[in-house]
Amino acid sequence: MSSLIRSASLTQFPQVAQACGLDVRGLLAQAGLPLACLTEADLKVPVAAVARVLELAASEAGDPAFGLRLAEGRRLSNLGPLGLLLRDVPTLREALDVVVRHVRIHNEAMSLVVEPADGVVTIRVAVSGAGSQRVDQLTELVLAVTFRFLQLFLGATWRPKLVCFSHPRPARVSAHRQFFGCSVAFGEEFNAIVCDQEALNAPNPAADPVMTRYVGQVLQQGDAQDASWEVRVRQSVALLLPRGYCRSDIVAHHLGVGTRTLTRRLAEEGLRFNEVVDAVRDEIVTRCLAEGSKPLGEIGYLLGFSMPSAFARWYRQRHGQTARAAVRRKGNRVAR
Repeated sequence: MSSLIRSASLTQFPQVAQACGLDVRGLLAQAGLPLACLTEADLKVPVAAVARVLELAASEAGDPAFGLRLAEGRRLSNLGPLGLLLRDVPTLREALDVVVRHVRIHNEAMSLVVEPADGVVTIRVAVSGAGSQRVDQLTELVLAVTFRFLQLFLGATWRPKLVCFSHPRPARVSAHRQFFGCSVAFGEEFNAIVCDQEALNAPNPAADPVMTRYVGQVLQQGDAQDASWEVRVRQSVALLLPRGYCRSDIVAHHLGVGTRTLTRRLAEEGLRFNEVVDAVRDEIVTRCLAEGSKPLGEIGYLLGFSMPSAFARWYRQRHGQTARAAVRRKGNRVAR
């Protein structure tokens, strides 16, 4: 059975495919992928199917760098729940540790290993679980997204020392060299990005330690194999809330079950979905207000509210007072 990957892996696929004159619907049908995977970023789809549609597109377009094209313009938000955790990690070294521990949230078939030696770091990436399906384009996409992620910490002008691929050298490699801005080797023993070890100490100026601790704790709870459905749902809710995608159907897809199954499993534990969502919101808002470093509008966004008025109304209904009043009672100033 194929491993699963979030459909966000196909972000920009329609645009890139159409620019190459390809039939997007036809490609998806050949690969056995639903059209919904282009609009619902958190659907779990087979890795083999994603690998197949990328190979088909690259072949029909005659573009050996098709996978790299999809990586252009990628942001942390494209990594979904994992990206939400990474955005608040203090340094690149810690960010890579997070990816190593939790990458399966985004892609069950992806593994990442960081190997420091002699002043350089080799960030090895592997894609598995696709059976006999070729994964050349998917591997290039994964390594290209990893490169873009490194640039978020190190700056848009940063370049690695070397990029390696295990698959054979394609007919043209100029696009690969241009994308990575360094030497690119093919037919190697592994897929990897090689860079200076000192780069791992690069700081993240936007890091928020409060959210890092909270989301990290939720992820660790959900990593347990015997985790209750409450814990699993809390994990997904905490990570999906800031994106505004915290609906029961999206969480169900994220957990690999149907909406009815999710509802039934929670009911067996005496819970309803909305109760879990509100409990997670309470934990986040309590931590943020105690810290006093975030504006109320930003806190509302973290809780999944698109408008400050919706957040204010929810808080008053839950706590019998306004959030601003709660801040004043704690003796903190509301960040502006």
